Amino acid sequence: MTDPAGWPQAPLQHTGGTAPGVADLAPPLAALIDAARAVLATTSDPAAIVERLRQPVRDAALAPGWLGPHLLTTDPAQGFGSHLLFEGPGHDLALFAVAWAPGRGAPPHDHGTWGVVCGVRGCETNTRWQRTDDGSVPGHADLRRLDSFPLSPGDLVTVLPADIHSVENTTPEASLSLHLYGRHLNWTKRSQYDPAAHAERPFVIRVL
Repeated sequence: MTDPAGWPQAPLQHTGGTAPGVADLAPPLAALIDAARAVLATTSDPAAIVERLRQPVRDAALAPGWLGPHLLTTDPAQGFGSHLLFEGPGHDLALFAVAWAPGRGAPPHDHGTWGVVCGVRGCETNTRWQRTDDGSVPGHADLRRLDSFPLSPGDLVTVLPADIHSVENTTPEASLSLHLYGRHLNWTKRSQYDPAAHAERPFVIRVL
């Protein structure tokens, strides 16, 4: 079922029962969640949040002891594997490890929430886009490509709720990045875009 805007009423989440909690996390990731909660207790400004969480996300991403081989599993249908590591009550605050299959990626999309991403393994290419229409026509969007840059281990990218980017792994091996978001992505009513078709539609991912 969908709501009038086209977004699913019951978004697809992880496939493993209850959402992972802090007790299920390796120490570096648990420390990241604690740091995020501390920041969120002092500000609700997305720009301030992502700036203050850059270093904690990088520290967690590069720390040993949390990266297992199962996190490199990708979903052949969507071209990447989104592994949910933590989800807070009410779907607020979510941590993912995202594996990108060789030669695959994600189309231009927004997030509907703030996010901080750090490269962990391999290299992926991020491309930033700017929406140039006013969003008044349902299902229509005009996008302009801005720039592209690599995301390698230790590199960071931050996104605000309306920022649009695409991701591609152009290497012959799977890449991996750590993603911290203010809300589970399947509960933000976010969009994906087709620049050539000038189209916008809901973006709901399969979570492993």
